[in-house]
Amino acid sequence: MNMIITNTFVVALTLAAPHLFARAQTAPVVAAPASIRFEDATAGSGIDAVMTSGKLPSTQIVEVKGGGLALIDFDGDGDMDIFMPNGATLADPEHGPGARLFENLGGLKFRDVSERMGARPTRWAFGCATGDYDGDGRDDLYICCFGADILLKNMGEGRFTDVTAQAGLGDPAWSTSAGFADLDMDGDLDLLVVNYLDFDPTTPPPPASFKGMQVMAGPRGLPARADILYENRGDGTFRDVSESAGIRKAIPGYGLNLAVVDFDADGRLDVFMANDSEQNSLFMNRTEPGGPLRFEERGMTSGIATNIDGAGQATMGIAIGDVDGNGRPDVFTTNFSSDTNTLHLNLDGKFFDDRTAQFGLGAASRPLLGWAASFDDLDHDGAEDVVVFNGHVYPQATKVAMDSDYQQPPLVMRRVGARFEVVADPGAGLRGAYRDRTAVFNDLDNDGDIDIVVGELNGPLRVLRNMHDQSNDWIKVRLRGPTPGTSHGIGAWVELSTRTPTPRVLAKRWIWAGGPFQSTASTEVQFGVPDAWKDLQLEVRWPIVKGPAGFAPYSEVKYPVTPGSTVEFVHP
Repeated sequence: MNMIITNTFVVALTLAAPHLFARAQTAPVVAAPASIRFEDATAGSGIDAVMTSGKLPSTQIVEVKGGGLALIDFDGDGDMDIFMPNGATLADPEHGPGARLFENLGGLKFRDVSERMGARPTRWAFGCATGDYDGDGRDDLYICCFGADILLKNMGEGRFTDVTAQAGLGDPAWSTSAGFADLDMDGDLDLLVVNYLDFDPTTPPPPASFKGMQVMAGPRGLPARADILYENRGDGTFRDVSESAGIRKAIPGYGLNLAVVDFDADGRLDVFMANDSEQNSLFMNRTEPGGPLRFEERGMTSGIATNIDGAGQATMGIAIGDVDGNGRPDVFTTNFSSDTNTLHLNLDGKFFDDRTAQFGLGAASRPLLGWAASFDDLDHDGAEDVVVFNGHVYPQATKVAMDSDYQQPPLVMRRVGARFEVVADPGAGLRGAYRDRTAVFNDLDNDGDIDIVVGELNGPLRVLRNMHDQSNDWIKVRLRGPTPGTSHGIGAWVELSTRTPTPRVLAKRWIWAGGPFQSTASTEVQFGVPDAWKDLQLEVRWPIVKGPAGFAPYSEVKYPVTPGSTVEFVHP
């Protein structure tokens, strides 16, 4: 069934047998001259929130991480709304200014509907995750807190209710990020929660030393907290299966972020855990359909736990993309100043290799402390670019003292041929220096290009409009699966190819759980389409899905598409 609704194609797909044939690699990137320009559209947008996180200057580690942001279509109108959990202060961690919810009105205009939320948490919060955990067709919110986490059930019409206790959640550990995904392939959303460390602000540890300067202590020297995997029972409640599933390691990490994606293309969702100041973790999903959750930790043996020097990094942000064109999801991470951001290429689904220098992604990031990052084709030349938002944790940071700065500019790098190059002037919206932490990336005004909302530590949210000036040179894809666990296509990938004169893959995108930093990645897939790309088709491959006939493996469907279209694939 094909139905055109305001330039949106809705496509119902039939379940096909898995296709395991060899496929052509993504076409080589040949970038044409183009520009990346953003303007600050905060004024007049209706978004007027400040991301509270303690006070300035920060004196304790709990104050420096900042908060998160979530993309959520809470009203089901097809536009992504913005949720900010918000933080608090050391004087009263339980009673901050409260969470904020902004309804998307179109045209990069928003309305503050926070007061009608009903349940509006004020506890010091960090990251958040969205997903329909109870299968009622409405996306819910999980909020990571300094203290007991919070689950908000979406009751419709912008109202939420706190169901944490009823759901069997509310662990008191300091959590930073979370993600909803169907890890056991049973049709509902399970929940991964990333925990950081034990910290008592009333008895902080003595100061530490960094480059000869006295700075706040942590995370090293403080007890790390193990991450938690909650399995959805299917009745609105969860149970902790961290131990039995292999998630709870003997030595927990200082967890900051995660990415849930199928790294080895076996139909099961794997988990990359980003840890602060130490090795990262990679949990490969070994669950059999219908069996108990089971993961194998392969961070070190796969090569993704450390950088090329064998060192663990202070990993914050995560971006997922296919940088080398081999059809597998690569992992880009942001790190501390005096270090570099890192690109790990996914070689074969089993092994990763640090190719940061090869693609020119390291040197420009060395003086910066990176947080939220994303791969997006910002100028629609067919190649994904990189944006990283930066800001130091130490107020003492200066060029003289630390070869860095406390407030730092965003880093915008455009893909040019086989490397990335720094964009000297990405427009007024991406100029200036900030204490940035988190961001979400999405076509918020539905004009076909990627806009950004960025959160600054103890600063206002900024709304950045993409000023790409061409029309109908894009394709946007939304997925709707047959179960709550696949309602947004988490775990699926979408491939754009040309059929003539020679069939070849042009670009590939993944829909993944987790986010740029303490946030949610967009569940919409965006392709820029250069003029040279003709006779196009989309291919969607879904993860293993439990349906009426039992567990179905990867299904694969191809569909012709024209630029300037929003295509919604509906899995039967």
